[in-house]
Amino acid sequence: MDSATVVLSSQASAQACATASLWQHLAPPAATLAVCVIIPAKDEASQFPETLAALAAQVDEHGQPLPPGSYEVLVLANNCHDRTAAVVRNFAYSHPLMVVQVAEVVLAAPEAHVGRARRLLMDEACRRLEQTAGSRGIIASTDADTRVAATWLAATQAEFAAGADAVGGRIYPEAVAGEVCVRRTHLRDARYRLLRARLEALLDPDPADMWPRHHQHFGASLALTVAAYRLVGGLPVVPYLEDEALWQALRSHDLRLRHSPKVCVSTSGRHQGRVEVGLSWQLREWASLLHQQREPYVESGASLAAEWQARRQLRQLWKETQAQSARVPHCVQLAAALSVPASGLARELAAVTSFGMLWEWVMQHRARWRRQRLVPLTQAILELRQLLERHEPGVASQVLPGAPRIR
Repeated sequence: MDSATVVLSSQASAQACATASLWQHLAPPAATLAVCVIIPAKDEASQFPETLAALAAQVDEHGQPLPPGSYEVLVLANNCHDRTAAVVRNFAYSHPLMVVQVAEVVLAAPEAHVGRARRLLMDEACRRLEQTAGSRGIIASTDADTRVAATWLAATQAEFAAGADAVGGRIYPEAVAGEVCVRRTHLRDARYRLLRARLEALLDPDPADMWPRHHQHFGASLALTVAAYRLVGGLPVVPYLEDEALWQALRSHDLRLRHSPKVCVSTSGRHQGRVEVGLSWQLREWASLLHQQREPYVESGASLAAEWQARRQLRQLWKETQAQSARVPHCVQLAAALSVPASGLARELAAVTSFGMLWEWVMQHRARWRRQRLVPLTQAILELRQLLERHEPGVASQVLPGAPRIR
């Protein structure tokens, strides 16, 4: 497990050579390897033992330990100033039945961010899985401050067996002492997101992501097949929100994306995280608003409902256009509902090869005023409840999957 720390410069040729040597010390994958769990880590020595212990305790749906060699954990300790790598090595030594491997790297500016670290990990996981499970191998991402549920891997694999190409897991924040007000805002935001997901499933259902479902697809619990990873060209290398960028790339290819409530993790509720924009950033933003006695603003229920209804009409129109290879029908009214130029929409309808690419174009070209229909969080939750009651009486009063009760 001992290895020298690799330094990655920002020059392409030097970086390619350094990347090649980064993983040289790793043992080859077991022939039975089906899932590679990747974890980027920066100064996480205090968090890591619990994170790794949760991964070592993985069981199947009957509570039996997963077969040794069916999964491995790959850690990249990047730009660390503590004993993160040593903690991983010590854990691997004391848990010989679970394959845990670690590499160390110093990422040079402007590459020193989680997007580059996660990309390096996913690329290597993909390469290793191609030697064993092939295109159906599963790259599973989590974070160093996250504890996965005992059935995290088994539930993830079940979703892939059911046909998913990528799976976002439900992420529960751990309570932090003295942060009652921020946690309350977080719970209200979660309620808003789940109500949104329920209404979306009613107005524009996705066969690959039927209810019950949730709304999260972040690095703390995000998995995809080797085939899907190769299809989209890998994880986008961006300084933050790289998980969101990957999900959007998958969506643009019309892949089968699942938000599974059965795949669960808990993650740190700390306010000082390791990335510029993430959960810790959001918690700080909410704390700042509370200090100012202000409420978060989010997109209104009426705005969302109109968008999803128009998206459903657009999807049907695109399917008809693709099936008939005919002249694109008149779409002025639909373009107005979407707040995009009618001529541009007609052109894209005829040109794009996936609905995901068409919807991406809509999101990029809709009128600026359409992007700013924001209302206070409390008002948005009320609107969503009323809309749900209108479309499916009784559903708004039900407890949503994974949604804590709010007094």
